[in-house]
Amino acid sequence: MASPRTITIVALSFALGLFFVFMGTIKLTPRLSKDAYSEMKRAYKSYAKALPGLKKIGISSVLLRKIIGSLEVGCGVVLTLVPGRPKDVANFLLLLVMLAVLFFHQLVGDPLKRYAHALVFGILLTCRLLIARQGDERPEREDSREEQHIHEQEKNKFKQS
Repeated sequence: MASPRTITIVALSFALGLFFVFMGTIKLTPRLSKDAYSEMKRAYKSYAKALPGLKKIGISSVLLRKIIGSLEVGCGVVLTLVPGRPKDVANFLLLLVMLAVLFFHQLVGDPLKRYAHALVFGILLTCRLLIARQGDERPEREDSREEQHIHEQEKNKFKQS
């Protein structure tokens, strides 16, 4: 039977992956929701106005929205379907995107209700990454405990002789 840690990681990966595929698709096309797509266009225009440096390096509001939407869709697909280490990379990239989105919302002075979802999903991504990384560290600790126990047994043998 799968461990609770594995079940948690799989459930978080699947749910977060689907959410980001959905949100990224809304940023890229009006097919899912014309209203949400229009709202995204408006929001990204205000982000681009608040960051004039983006315009200087050739990033328009449309390009910014498409970059973030594409990252969300791509990383969401990886979180949902791809096994192994690529999920952690996708998780980390989405966490960076969420930090950027939180920065954008703060920059334009949006109220908390406008960016609460980014905060919550940023926390969920952090939890998923911490749980996934926790399992990688645990075997090393167990190995070092076993080595320490063997080392102590060897010391006891020398003391007895």
